[in-house]
Amino acid sequence: MPTWKDGKLGLPIKDALKLFPELGKYLDKKGRLDFSNRKARILYNQAIAKAVFGLDIEYHPRGLVTTPVSRYIFLKTFLRGGERVLEIGTGHTAIMALMAAKLFNCDVTATEIDEEFFAYAKTNIERNNARVRLIKSDGGIIRGIIPEGEKFDVIFSAPPYYERPTRGVLTEREGVGGGRYGEAFSVRLMEEALDYLRPGGQVALFLPDKKSLIKAITEKGEELGYSVRDVRFKAGTRWRHSLILKA
Repeated sequence: MPTWKDGKLGLPIKDALKLFPELGKYLDKKGRLDFSNRKARILYNQAIAKAVFGLDIEYHPRGLVTTPVSRYIFLKTFLRGGERVLEIGTGHTAIMALMAAKLFNCDVTATEIDEEFFAYAKTNIERNNARVRLIKSDGGIIRGIIPEGEKFDVIFSAPPYYERPTRGVLTEREGVGGGRYGEAFSVRLMEEALDYLRPGGQVALFLPDKKSLIKAITEKGEELGYSVRDVRFKAGTRWRHSLILKA
């Protein structure tokens, strides 16, 4: 399991500076990093990816600055190692696909819909010499994207979950899940996953600490015949959920 000196996941600022001296420009007089600055967040998370997880990650200029620690904790809640997995929407970093392949020794397939993000994901996979099959999505989720007959132990995603477009870095396609609580994308994923899971297979969703969303997805999952387990965890200052649905 990746750790740092004190046994906790993360990286002290002073050690991040050794990897990326440019971070020094974003420190205040007390040595605190300005996390409101996008470039500072990118450099710091690149340092964590490199020092803690052994991954060399390039971020898209307009993409979400995904945090490696939260993604690793999420994967740790359902992967045991060696599974055949499918990630829906790997994003520009492909960081969860890379972790699944490199840290959990999984057989990984990942999809991405955005042209530029797909190109970045492909580059990140290649620069880390990872065995990840990357598939360009045309707007579908699983059906029509993954060949019929393929089966997976786990299908996971950090799905869009906003009810409506929001101001910020996320595009509408990235951020809007649809439905009353933002649950529609996740519900469709769960429905389609049933045809692609091996017996006893699981769907795992990386979700925010949003009760109405969790409740809506859980109820629909149970209607579809899944048994549902909700793992709430903290990464940094934020609470997240790993919603695990077993077929």
